[in-house]
Amino acid sequence: MPTVEQHREFFAQFLVQSVGSMNERLVEAFATVAREQFVGNGPWPVFVGSGYIDTVSDDPRLLYQDILIGLATDRGINNGQPTLHARCIAACDPQAGETVVHIGAGTGYYTAILAQLVGPSGAVTAYEIEPDLAARATANLNRIPNTTVVAGTATEGALPQADVIYVNAGATHPMRSWLRSLRPHGRLLFPLTPNNSLGVMLRVQRQPATAYSASVVCRAAFIPCIGARDDATSESLARALEAQSIHRVRSLRLDTQPDSTAWCVGSNWWLSTTEVANVG
Repeated sequence: MPTVEQHREFFAQFLVQSVGSMNERLVEAFATVAREQFVGNGPWPVFVGSGYIDTVSDDPRLLYQDILIGLATDRGINNGQPTLHARCIAACDPQAGETVVHIGAGTGYYTAILAQLVGPSGAVTAYEIEPDLAARATANLNRIPNTTVVAGTATEGALPQADVIYVNAGATHPMRSWLRSLRPHGRLLFPLTPNNSLGVMLRVQRQPATAYSASVVCRAAFIPCIGARDDATSESLARALEAQSIHRVRSLRLDTQPDSTAWCVGSNWWLSTTEVANVG
């Protein structure tokens, strides 16, 4: 019978290849980090859309499927769908020695994946607003020296300067504090989501000055990011998602008047269908 490690290795190969990536470093990260160390004791609740069903046993090999494991089922908080995270982490492509901010870390599983990718010369700061989950993340990540857990919000005050900011809670708009924390060429990946429908994972990259390229990675749904929601912006975003192709987004503009290339318009920000370099 295959071991847990063999299941984990297959799981890692499946995740990365199924999202169209050939990133062997990402395969190694998923093959190295034990999911069972981050999701509590089994049997585990598996999210099925209308609720949860329990796994048939506490055999950790059951965790190495593309399933969402409930972390706090009373609040609808899960340990994210692995293929979604594989796709998103591949898109922001953390490199050895880089600094990452992980917002909405849950109990730390994907934080550990990020820490594996940046290696001992890099660092990951994980924010988790739910006190019980933050405590679990702290305990789970205690053995990984290049990680730090902050039990609190990442929408108030300054964040550490970062090469990658990876957000796992839905926002109706890009937070200025997140953008200010990006180093030149830094990547922000976050769920841009309206209140009552499916949103997208938006990738924003800071150019050498203060311009930002942008693109949509995929469709996505996440729990709300407290402090990063606005009802009026949600309505504008919902209209854009209904009327326009998500693949047309090319840049994020700040504090300028929207023009005919506007894809979605928020308060002092807008998404354009034109590349940053093409703007006069």
